[in-house]
Amino acid sequence: MSLFTSPEDARARLAAGDYLADAHIATTVFLADALGKPLLVEGPAGVGKTELAKAVAAATGADLVRLQCYEGLDEGRALYEWNYRKQLLRIQATPEGQDWNATHDDIFSDEFLLARPLLTAIRRTEPTVLLIDETDKTDVEVEGLLLEVLSDFQVTIPELGTVTAARRPFVVLTSNATRELSEALKRRCLYLYLDYPTPERERDIVLAQVPGITDALAEQLVRTVATLRALDLKKSPSIAETLDWARTLLALEADALDEEAIARTLGVVLKHVSDQNRAAKELGLPTAELG
Repeated sequence: MSLFTSPEDARARLAAGDYLADAHIATTVFLADALGKPLLVEGPAGVGKTELAKAVAAATGADLVRLQCYEGLDEGRALYEWNYRKQLLRIQATPEGQDWNATHDDIFSDEFLLARPLLTAIRRTEPTVLLIDETDKTDVEVEGLLLEVLSDFQVTIPELGTVTAARRPFVVLTSNATRELSEALKRRCLYLYLDYPTPERERDIVLAQVPGITDALAEQLVRTVATLRALDLKKSPSIAETLDWARTLLALEADALDEEAIARTLGVVLKHVSDQNRAAKELGLPTAELG
């Protein structure tokens, strides 16, 4: 069963959950669902890749299953592993003289299986969004595992057999492009590149997600953020940090983003002192007032 009836439906339902998708994003999301293909979303950190997966889940009433990728992630943490401690206890409680084959079949049963995100998503029969976050941080071996799972949406567990998805999850893979993903993995996905939004679109996002902020303050805020992103920074402000800055200004009851307000609150959006100093120089702020 499809989650969306059209690109326009996808756009409207995402907007209802405060995710303002443009026509390109909405169309790609719709096609990923309609074609049953994973969606690979790539772009700089903080542009809303993870939020898109969350928004799809919220818009469709699906549960979100998240696999957070990191260096050293292995099959046991991504797919499944056996509860060895519980198995050992069961073996110790086995009546003396019981046939080993019977014991083996007992301890390698579903009762002792620890399903990790990939297997959990495949086994679910309810609408599910599987988020494989920061895929580029995994080792090549895990990427090969993803390739196998996402090709047929099935997992073979030697002791139990093959588990095939009764209902394919909507899969979103995100990547910050810190390394190039394999062409084989990309071929199995629809591709969407997200960049920082235009100031106009980011203003709309701020107005939608920060109740109480004025149009004028939102306009000042996103223009300042755009200026910061144009600098050579270690870490450019994310959309989430723009929203945090907006909420900070409201908490301080600031009605304008003047030099004093920027100097007092720059740490909300810039988390490296070198970035703050560079921004202060560009914006003409006294560095002694930062923080």
